[in-house]
Amino acid sequence: MPILVFAIEVAAAVSRRHNAFGASDIRLPVAILIPAHNEEGGIGATLRSIAPQLAPGDRLVVIADNCTDDTGRIAQAEGAEVVSRANLNERGKGFALDFGLQHLKSNPPDIVIMVDADCQVAPAAIDHLAKLCAGQQRPVQAKYLMQNKENAQLKMRVAEFAWLVKNWVRPKGLSNLGLPCQLMGSGMAFPWSSISKMNLADGHIVEDMKMGLDLARAGVAPIFCPEALVQSSFPTQEEGIRNQRTRWEHGHLGTLLRESPGMFLQGLRAMDLDLMALAIDLCVPPLALLLLQTSASWVIAAVFYAITGCIAPLFIMSCAAALFGFALLTAWSTHGRRILSFSDLLSACMYPVSKIPLYVQFVFSRQSEWVRSKRDKER
Repeated sequence: MPILVFAIEVAAAVSRRHNAFGASDIRLPVAILIPAHNEEGGIGATLRSIAPQLAPGDRLVVIADNCTDDTGRIAQAEGAEVVSRANLNERGKGFALDFGLQHLKSNPPDIVIMVDADCQVAPAAIDHLAKLCAGQQRPVQAKYLMQNKENAQLKMRVAEFAWLVKNWVRPKGLSNLGLPCQLMGSGMAFPWSSISKMNLADGHIVEDMKMGLDLARAGVAPIFCPEALVQSSFPTQEEGIRNQRTRWEHGHLGTLLRESPGMFLQGLRAMDLDLMALAIDLCVPPLALLLLQTSASWVIAAVFYAITGCIAPLFIMSCAAALFGFALLTAWSTHGRRILSFSDLLSACMYPVSKIPLYVQFVFSRQSEWVRSKRDKER
């Protein structure tokens, strides 16, 4: 099923269909929340990418969360409204965002947009998010992409391509089908009526994904806005890369196992297509793991055929592998050529093997606490 879902999403993304959700012509006032923990090296650039997009009545709020550097001072110098939070017992982005929402309650905005402190917000992205959020009265996710520095190693370029498939190709396909998408952590817009009811004060390691699922259960599943671009960069330090990858993939797999079956059954009982679609989409594991699963299943089917002579499992897995390969090539040819050459793509087939220890760690020593990735510019 994960391969079939993946293939359908890719096919829908490259079809001639367009985003099924219409935006409002009216741009309502927004409050932009930026949680920041020791982000003095990049917070200025983030704020400067947002400031020209602000309209009268908008607010730009930085939550200086347990900071020990000049994050707050730099944010104030850039014209942001700064609120400081100090609580060493409650660490994590969810706690910071909840603190920011509490701060807004005295003068609530129509729409809240959340952006990470290490991101660049492309021109007009705020307008696109605000208008689509106002038009649909649902949470909206921007196209959130990660980039590498120049001359990055093959494994990092493969990671960039996998991120693009997960955060652009697949949600674009869902949007073209009129279906919701997962939240991705940055570039997220919410109607105040929806987000003000949420309790974000926890240390969940993929708080964005959990938030999107909780909102879907409340009847307001997130939708994708491909016109709004938010970008960040992969860390180059090995420690930062390892922490980031572990948090993302362990969080995704843990949420998949914990949430997907119950959400699908809930959607089935209520005949709620949005809930069922999100649950099925959540079943698609990270791209590297999906390739490992497909390869391992094909080998097992081949061994079974050699022992028993029964060809049915081998035939099924051969079809599944062919479908996966075709979908992957389609995603690469339409969106990934600037990241990987064809020879790089073939070489990348061995990349998932290097991630086996990460998946073994998930089974025996799963990360459950939120750990921030160290920034390249951090002292």
